[in-house]
Amino acid sequence: MRIDVLGAVRARHEDGGPVALGGPRHREVLARLVAAGGRIVTTDTLVADLWPDPPAGAVGALRTFVAALRRALEPGRPPRTPPRVLVTEGPGYALRLPREAVDAHRFEDALTAARARPQAVAALSEALASWRGPAYADVTDSPWAQRERARLEELRLEAVEVRAGLVLECGQDAGLAAELGAHVLEHPWREPAWGLLARALYRQGRQADALATLRRARTMLGEQLGLDPGPDLARLETAILTRSPALDPPRPPAGRQPGGGAGPFPAADPAARPGTATGQQATPGNGEPLLPGAGLGPRTTVEVARSLALAGGDALVSSRWHRLAAIGAAARTGDAVLTARVIGAYDVPALWSRADDPAQSAAVVAAAERALTALGPGGPPGLRARLLATVAVESRPADLSDAARERAGQAAGQALALARELRAAGRGQAAGGGEDAGALAFALNGVFLQSFTRPGLAARRDEIGAEITAVAGRHRLPAFAILGHLVRLQSASALGDLERAAGFAAAAEELAADTEAPLVAVLTAWLRARVAAEGGVTAGGPSPAAAAAAYRAADAGLAAAGMPGLHRGLLPLALLGLALLHGRPAPADPALDWGPYRPWAEPLLRMAEGRTDAARAALAAVPDPPHDHLQEALWCLTAHAAVLLGERPAAARAVSALRPARTEIAGAASGMLTLGPVAGYLARAQACAAGTG
Repeated sequence: MRIDVLGAVRARHEDGGPVALGGPRHREVLARLVAAGGRIVTTDTLVADLWPDPPAGAVGALRTFVAALRRALEPGRPPRTPPRVLVTEGPGYALRLPREAVDAHRFEDALTAARARPQAVAALSEALASWRGPAYADVTDSPWAQRERARLEELRLEAVEVRAGLVLECGQDAGLAAELGAHVLEHPWREPAWGLLARALYRQGRQADALATLRRARTMLGEQLGLDPGPDLARLETAILTRSPALDPPRPPAGRQPGGGAGPFPAADPAARPGTATGQQATPGNGEPLLPGAGLGPRTTVEVARSLALAGGDALVSSRWHRLAAIGAAARTGDAVLTARVIGAYDVPALWSRADDPAQSAAVVAAAERALTALGPGGPPGLRARLLATVAVESRPADLSDAARERAGQAAGQALALARELRAAGRGQAAGGGEDAGALAFALNGVFLQSFTRPGLAARRDEIGAEITAVAGRHRLPAFAILGHLVRLQSASALGDLERAAGFAAAAEELAADTEAPLVAVLTAWLRARVAAEGGVTAGGPSPAAAAAAYRAADAGLAAAGMPGLHRGLLPLALLGLALLHGRPAPADPALDWGPYRPWAEPLLRMAEGRTDAARAALAAVPDPPHDHLQEALWCLTAHAAVLLGERPAAARAVSALRPARTEIAGAASGMLTLGPVAGYLARAQACAAGTG
């Protein structure tokens, strides 16, 4: 049995199979017992921790949770035999597991050992790599969870610095400055971290940068806190100014080279990927470790950001900042290959054609393009493939000019060509081409996001989704397997095949349950709302009010998901589609935020108010929709307004754009809403344009 709490709470059997822990309360009971470290937690304490205002049946409910957890944790226990894992003792319960069976306990033990024994740095690196996000990430913010989360986070920060100090003492500090640069940006009040960063920079021969780092620390402490640096920083500054021999790296003993297989620092495994049994070192691009000299297996800032992104919510928002900090730190080293590796390591799947933070995306694209220039056409093809895929994925088509969209499309094509070449070469190698498969999946993600060049391409996107799913399935890339299923869900929805769409939703949800990917359920809830909206048009289907309630419930989940590029304006557009399906005017709720879709809704909103002249003026000002998931829907809104107002030129413009999409469902390429069949809008607009409607 293994229990992990450094991230979302999860448990696994000895064979690695996941344990179905049940609902949030079951997980919280287990988490609370983990936090007790084997000590008894009384029933009264558990009830108080679970319910700020306990209901009358709280003790009975707690016993139900405990019984269910016992069945999950010991599924083979014979009837009427006492439990061995979650036991009853005295007035409460305790968890009886070896410390090595719980990731938080392994982490604390590794930190204790590293403080006493420098050779334990490899175990500490492995323990740090086990962090998948904030501790107890899916447990409610009850006081016990807040205390434990804060305690473990403080230990994590200390562990990062202890490991960095040990690495410096052992002379294996290549790449450490990039890690520490990101660390001090995120935690600028940790004075020891500034000293470690200065030492790491000095080891790279960057005396001026090391002194500048200490000056920044002094300025920050003085201006923000009114404090002078401690004596350790002052002594370090003197040592750097005088080039003290004490700062030089130690000489390795004869017969043992830094980073080799002997001693506490195992050699880097070029096949290792984050989260695998062979190591925690990402290997983007060319099969080499993410950081030079990285036999230590550190989890870099960008790897942490990658994990956070998949958790959604505040973690997703935080991940974007971590990512930019890591890119900036790498760029400041002046090492073009390192920078390229850091940029390419963040291969987080992307589903939506509008960025959550366009400024950050633009900054990443600019950094990737600079790295491509620095590497040149002769640079490592794996790195170039990932950089080009990054340009394609981050250049979300809804936010781009025509020229930028063309560049992004070219980058997507080039990334895919390079990834296919690497994949073909990798098939003949003993390593098995796993990393090349990751690059191919990432490149296909870029091709997908750049496939919205015109309406009517759902079938093409289904082909892309099928290839992503196949590649991810063969090479155990679960995040990309989920992406492939969601892409196919969208395509099936656009083509009106709701049964297939539901099948892809179920496949994505099953993978999400195994891999702790909470954002999937947020997205599939919208598909069910979209099904309810369309079903309400037929006899016996859900009422419009029920469909609207389903949309609003789905929107409530999306609001906290950390994806404003997807969330903003989606609910009003969905409610407008529902109104059109039932022959009703546009919703007039002034509280609705139409976001980027306002220009296309504006003519219908003015007509709903009876302001025909204002509606004509709004229709005349409507631009062509952006090349995104909702372009068919927005063209249909233009067509509908043109028909209602008898505006033949606008109707003709919509007809020209919509013809290739005549077999699709308007708005359904999102997998989240529907305006009904494009064919109906197209036929009415054709009649209007011809003067026969």
